[in-house]
Amino acid sequence: MAYNIVISSKAEKQLAKLPSQFYPKIIENILALAENPRPSGCKKLKGRAGYRIRIGDYRVIYSIEDGILLVRIITVGDRKEIYE
Repeated sequence: MAYNIVISSKAEKQLAKLPSQFYPKIIENILALAENPRPSGCKKLKGRAGYRIRIGDYRVIYSIEDGILLVRIITVGDRKEIYE
């Protein structure tokens, strides 16, 4: 069963600002969360709700709602700025 993916308006704005060479890889990884929302290398966050995946120097923070098969993308950004 595939999960639905919802991208927050904040994450959409952050995706639009990404350098063009990283954008396709990040989108590919976000779409892959529909099939496997907990891929190898994902980490449950401490101190805040959600999970994160790494794509090079970029991070995608998201939450999973198993009951309704939903992955909600919360924020996307450079690793130096994402956790602030």
